[in-house]
Amino acid sequence: MKRALILTLILASAIYCTTKQTEANPSEQVVTIDPSKTYQTIEGWGSSLCWWTGQVGAWDQTKVNTIIDLFTNPDKLNMNIFRYNIGGGDDPAHANGHMASGKGKRAEMEGFKDSATAPYNWDADKAQRNILLKIKDKRSDAIFEAFSNSPPYWMTISGCSGGAGADRNTKENLDPKNYLAFSNYLVDVCKHYYDTYGVKFRTLEPFNESYSQYWYYLGSQEGCHFDPQSQINLINTLYPVLKKSNLPTQLAVSDETDLKQFLTVMNAYKLDGKVFDKVINLNTHTYSGSNEERVNVAKLVAEIGKPLWVSESGPDGGIALQSSLLFTQKIFNDMRYMKPSAWIDWQLMEEGNKEWGLLMCDFKGQTYEILKNYYVRMQLTRFFKRGYTVIETGNDQVLAALDPLKNELVIALLNTSDTDKPIKIDLSKFTQSAFTPVLYRTSPSEDCKKIEASMVKDHQLSYSILKQSLSTFVIKLGN
Repeated sequence: MKRALILTLILASAIYCTTKQTEANPSEQVVTIDPSKTYQTIEGWGSSLCWWTGQVGAWDQTKVNTIIDLFTNPDKLNMNIFRYNIGGGDDPAHANGHMASGKGKRAEMEGFKDSATAPYNWDADKAQRNILLKIKDKRSDAIFEAFSNSPPYWMTISGCSGGAGADRNTKENLDPKNYLAFSNYLVDVCKHYYDTYGVKFRTLEPFNESYSQYWYYLGSQEGCHFDPQSQINLINTLYPVLKKSNLPTQLAVSDETDLKQFLTVMNAYKLDGKVFDKVINLNTHTYSGSNEERVNVAKLVAEIGKPLWVSESGPDGGIALQSSLLFTQKIFNDMRYMKPSAWIDWQLMEEGNKEWGLLMCDFKGQTYEILKNYYVRMQLTRFFKRGYTVIETGNDQVLAALDPLKNELVIALLNTSDTDKPIKIDLSKFTQSAFTPVLYRTSPSEDCKKIEASMVKDHQLSYSILKQSLSTFVIKLGN
């Protein structure tokens, strides 16, 4: 009997330990969603219209309408922010030259004024304008920003909108005597679009990666270097011109290439002490930057007290789906650590490249292919809607947000690895007692596919994130 009792106790102990281990599941990661820790309210998602619209806008209009629907429809990409590029225009003698052989014919932007004494040519840039106006008609809630890559070639010292000549001691290219002319040019374009088409550019951004050193004479695209003090000087010139126009447009700055340069320029603005009074929005690109720099950006932006946009970014390596998932990790890092209110793509359509666009196309042949990137981006832009507030997840591969009425919780789960990842989502910090989840997933075999979701039990949601995938839970909250 004693031996039997001992065996019984050993067996019971083994069963208990096995049960506890299964319940704890040491390989299962636990993520607690905390609605009490709220961060930025999302203004939306979007894209630059430069350069793809300068080609696609001239396509068969039935195709154009379909493409715009792919990007703006709330049940598709649901994008509502678009950045219109005010082209400077290069020397006509350079046509089909350095830009066409560099970034392609699409990089040769049309300007609206051919010389200091020439009249404005408002027929220019018809293709980009066509898509801008169609978006305006499609999305009444669209937010538009106008931005410039370079002044017109005739305002520059080098005579080229690609950048300064190699013989100069500085890489700045806008002739200081033309600061006012450039300011008038930018405002005149904004005013024309407002008066003629009713387009309200909420912001005007006069710079683009201007602290970078790679803008040069006969370069591959429009670009113009400005040191921080020169940026301040131009803002001080542009601001009164814009105010005098009575346009519903204000200034944004400064679209630096990466976070290190953004921090450098914003700190120079801060030392100036007055320039931030003239701007309403801060823009940065995130082509490179560490999470430590993202935290520093968030701190500085909070001190300045202006909204922040990620106004451009690009992929971080990999190919096909892997590339898009690694890119998504950058978006997660931007949203979690920097807390921008908007996140904006550089190119929606690209030719002969599957990493830089969401649709790959043939500009001349007027054909396109929807890439896996499109569906990966949709996992965020379709469900993390304008007005939703980002909340704490404590995990770099989990992004969550609440709708304005706190009736809907959206959770995106990223897995960039080659193995499935079990996860338990802890919803115990929510006061609601009822949770109705719907799941969408993009994986090697799925394209933002609606699939059967696990049920929430005792405020816990268990799920296995498939390898190389992005999953989005849309959870209705109730009692």
